[in-house]
Amino acid sequence: MKTEWRIFLIIAAFLLFATALYGGWTWADSGGHVEWIGTVALLLSFLLCSMCGGFFWFVSRRIDLRPEDRPDGEIADGAGEIGFFSPGSYWPFGLALAAAIAGLGLVFWQLWLLGVGAVMVILAACGLLFEYYSGTRRTAEH
Repeated sequence: MKTEWRIFLIIAAFLLFATALYGGWTWADSGGHVEWIGTVALLLSFLLCSMCGGFFWFVSRRIDLRPEDRPDGEIADGAGEIGFFSPGSYWPFGLALAAAIAGLGLVFWQLWLLGVGAVMVILAACGLLFEYYSGTRRTAEH
Protein backbone atom coordinates (compact mmCIF):
# COMPACT_ATOMS: atom_id res chain seq x y z
CA MET A 1 0.00 0.00 0.00
CA LYS A 2 3.01 2.25 0.32
CA THR A 3 3.21 2.77 -3.42
CA GLU A 4 -0.50 3.51 -3.80
CA TRP A 5 -0.70 6.27 -1.21
CA ARG A 6 2.41 7.93 -2.56
CA ILE A 7 1.00 7.96 -6.10
CA PHE A 8 -2.34 9.39 -4.98
CA LEU A 9 -0.75 12.08 -2.83
CA ILE A 10 1.65 13.10 -5.62
CA ILE A 11 -1.33 13.47 -7.96
CA ALA A 12 -3.19 15.40 -5.25
CA ALA A 13 -0.26 17.79 -4.83
CA PHE A 14 -0.19 18.36 -8.59
CA LEU A 15 -3.93 19.02 -8.63
CA LEU A 16 -3.63 21.54 -5.80
CA PHE A 17 -0.87 23.33 -7.72
CA ALA A 18 -2.97 23.22 -10.90
CA THR A 19 -5.98 24.62 -9.00
CA ALA A 20 -4.00 27.61 -7.75
CA LEU A 21 -2.41 28.16 -11.16
CA TYR A 22 -5.71 27.88 -13.02
CA GLY A 23 -7.52 30.17 -10.60
CA GLY A 24 -4.75 32.76 -10.74
CA TRP A 25 -4.46 32.55 -14.51
CA THR A 26 -8.18 33.01 -15.12
CA TRP A 27 -8.28 35.88 -12.61
CA ALA A 28 -5.41 37.68 -14.35
CA ASP A 29 -6.69 36.93 -17.86
CA SER A 30 -10.29 38.07 -17.33
CA GLY A 31 -9.56 41.21 -15.35
CA GLY A 32 -10.37 40.11 -11.81
CA HIS A 33 -12.92 37.33 -12.30
CA VAL A 34 -12.09 33.70 -11.53
CA GLU A 35 -13.55 30.97 -13.73
CA TRP A 36 -15.23 28.98 -10.95
CA ILE A 37 -16.29 25.80 -12.75
CA GLY A 38 -12.78 24.68 -13.64
CA THR A 39 -11.34 25.87 -10.35
CA VAL A 40 -13.92 23.98 -8.31
CA ALA A 41 -13.54 20.87 -10.50
CA LEU A 42 -9.78 20.87 -9.93
CA LEU A 43 -10.27 21.47 -6.21
CA LEU A 44 -12.72 18.58 -5.93
CA SER A 45 -10.32 16.36 -7.86
CA PHE A 46 -7.60 17.31 -5.38
CA LEU A 47 -9.88 16.43 -2.47
CA LEU A 48 -10.83 13.08 -4.01
CA CYS A 49 -7.20 12.10 -4.60
CA SER A 50 -6.31 13.25 -1.09
CA MET A 51 -9.10 11.11 0.33
CA CYS A 52 -7.93 8.02 -1.58
CA GLY A 53 -4.29 8.65 -0.67
CA GLY A 54 -5.20 9.19 2.97
CA PHE A 55 -7.18 5.94 3.04
CA PHE A 56 -4.30 3.98 1.53
CA TRP A 57 -1.87 5.59 3.98
CA PHE A 58 -4.19 4.71 6.89
CA VAL A 59 -4.48 1.08 5.73
CA SER A 60 -0.75 0.73 4.99
CA ARG A 61 0.10 1.56 8.60
CA ARG A 62 -2.06 -1.30 9.89
CA ILE A 63 -1.14 -4.19 7.61
CA ASP A 64 2.09 -6.07 7.05
CA LEU A 65 4.23 -5.12 4.10
CA ARG A 66 3.21 -6.83 0.89
CA PRO A 67 5.87 -8.36 -1.38
CA GLU A 68 5.60 -5.42 -3.80
CA ASP A 69 6.27 -2.97 -0.95
CA ARG A 70 9.46 -4.67 0.24
CA PRO A 71 12.77 -3.97 -1.52
CA ASP A 72 13.79 -7.64 -1.14
CA GLY A 73 10.40 -8.98 -2.32
CA GLU A 74 10.37 -11.65 -5.01
CA ILE A 75 7.68 -12.38 -7.57
CA ALA A 76 7.14 -15.82 -6.02
CA ASP A 77 6.27 -14.21 -2.68
CA GLY A 78 3.02 -12.93 -4.19
CA ALA A 79 1.93 -16.32 -5.52
CA GLY A 80 -1.07 -18.13 -4.14
CA GLU A 81 -4.72 -17.49 -3.58
CA ILE A 82 -5.72 -13.86 -3.85
CA GLY A 83 -9.32 -14.09 -2.73
CA PHE A 84 -12.78 -15.27 -3.67
CA PHE A 85 -14.31 -14.15 -6.94
CA SER A 86 -17.81 -15.15 -7.96
CA PRO A 87 -17.76 -17.56 -10.91
CA GLY A 88 -21.01 -16.25 -12.33
CA SER A 89 -23.81 -14.06 -11.14
CA TYR A 90 -26.76 -12.30 -12.71
CA TRP A 91 -27.05 -9.70 -9.95
CA PRO A 92 -24.62 -7.18 -11.51
CA PHE A 93 -26.79 -7.15 -14.65
CA GLY A 94 -29.89 -6.58 -12.54
CA LEU A 95 -28.16 -3.81 -10.63
CA ALA A 96 -27.11 -2.10 -13.87
CA LEU A 97 -30.63 -2.42 -15.27
CA ALA A 98 -32.13 -0.95 -12.09
CA ALA A 99 -29.66 1.94 -12.16
CA ALA A 100 -30.53 2.58 -15.81
CA ILE A 101 -34.24 2.70 -14.95
CA ALA A 102 -33.57 5.09 -12.09
CA GLY A 103 -31.38 7.18 -14.40
CA LEU A 104 -34.14 7.36 -17.00
CA GLY A 105 -36.56 8.49 -14.32
CA LEU A 106 -34.12 11.21 -13.31
CA VAL A 107 -33.41 12.33 -16.88
CA PHE A 108 -37.08 12.62 -17.86
CA TRP A 109 -38.04 13.85 -14.36
CA GLN A 110 -40.56 11.05 -13.88
CA LEU A 111 -40.59 10.70 -10.12
CA TRP A 112 -42.57 7.45 -10.19
CA LEU A 113 -39.95 5.86 -12.47
CA LEU A 114 -37.15 7.23 -10.30
CA GLY A 115 -38.84 5.69 -7.24
CA VAL A 116 -39.30 2.32 -8.93
CA GLY A 117 -35.66 2.38 -10.07
CA ALA A 118 -34.42 3.31 -6.59
CA VAL A 119 -36.36 0.43 -5.03
CA MET A 120 -34.99 -1.91 -7.71
CA VAL A 121 -31.43 -0.68 -7.02
CA ILE A 122 -31.83 -1.40 -3.31
CA LEU A 123 -33.26 -4.87 -3.97
CA ALA A 124 -30.58 -5.74 -6.53
CA ALA A 125 -27.81 -4.51 -4.22
CA CYS A 126 -29.21 -6.65 -1.41
CA GLY A 127 -29.41 -9.63 -3.75
CA LEU A 128 -25.79 -9.15 -4.79
CA LEU A 129 -24.66 -8.69 -1.21
CA PHE A 130 -26.47 -11.72 0.20
CA GLU A 131 -26.03 -14.03 -2.81
CA TYR A 132 -23.80 -16.50 -0.99
CA TYR A 133 -25.69 -16.36 2.31
CA SER A 134 -29.06 -17.62 1.08
CA GLY A 135 -30.61 -19.77 -1.61
CA THR A 136 -28.94 -22.50 -3.62
CA ARG A 137 -25.49 -20.89 -3.52
CA ARG A 138 -25.33 -20.96 0.26
CA THR A 139 -22.00 -22.40 1.36
CA ALA A 140 -21.24 -24.36 4.50
CA GLU A 141 -18.63 -21.82 5.66
CA HIS A 142 -21.19 -19.06 6.15
